Amino acid sequence: MALVSYGSLEAAIKGCFGEDVRIEDNRYVSGGDINDASCLLLSSNRKVFVKSNSIKNADFFDAEEKGLAAIAATGTIKTPKLFSKGVDRVRGISFLMMEMIDAGRGSEDSMRAFGHELAAMHSADTSRFVNFGKFGFVRDNYIGASKQINTPKDTWTGFFRQCRLEPQFKAAERYFDKDMIRAAVRLLDRLDDLLVEPDHPSLIHGDLWSGNYLIDAQGSAVLIDPAAYVGHAEADIAMTELFGRFSDRFYDAYREKKPMQEGYSDRRQIYNLYHLTNHLNLFGAGYLHSVTSTIRRYAG
Repeated sequence: MALVSYGSLEAAIKGCFGEDVRIEDNRYVSGGDINDASCLLLSSNRKVFVKSNSIKNADFFDAEEKGLAAIAATGTIKTPKLFSKGVDRVRGISFLMMEMIDAGRGSEDSMRAFGHELAAMHSADTSRFVNFGKFGFVRDNYIGASKQINTPKDTWTGFFRQCRLEPQFKAAERYFDKDMIRAAVRLLDRLDDLLVEPDHPSLIHGDLWSGNYLIDAQGSAVLIDPAAYVGHAEADIAMTELFGRFSDRFYDAYREKKPMQEGYSDRRQIYNLYHLTNHLNLFGAGYLHSVTSTIRRYAG
């Protein structure tokens, strides 16, 4: 069921928690690159977490709602409970309101459970999450601030070519010389030989680095900030290794439940090329060498 949308933060608080409940304090929470975040302290002694952006970017939160709802629907791993969303024209913001996760201390047991839960999510039925194809999602969404295209496709390789690498390469042409543009085309032409089709489609988080999960007070992993779609589970695992690996206990536990297909280590950087090129397009030429060296490696 879709969230109720409200015209102000105050209306959302009253609609979700009662007419007598009000905001007592609004505390800034650090850590986000795209959105602002705050913890609202309510007169009922409840704390809620609110992400906000400009009114024109309200679609960010519609997309995030769909991604978190899809992950929650698998019944395999925790996500924050969503309360409401809306556009507050007095404050000039769009917002998404959810439960505040009280942070706990991670442990090897936490990471083992996280590995098992992610494997279960990757093994869940995906038929409700994509229409008229095996791979994609019920709507387009975002990877960071970039639009992420989720047009349904019948093959994983075709989806990754047309909906992941091609749009990023096109946007990055302002950084590429002619030789690099030709190399990028050769890589795209070779994808059928470089990638493999999965044993079954998987709902994946889509942006699974260490900043996009929390360990709660009970020691359980909680997924946040998804760029969710139905794809190859390898793409999620590859992302966990892009900016520093998760613990070995996590990977061992994941593979206990969902062994990797042969040759994953050779494909990992192709999946991460999508994220590196997106970082190039969002944050500039500091990522150019990583992108071009990866393209050359696989272009043949």
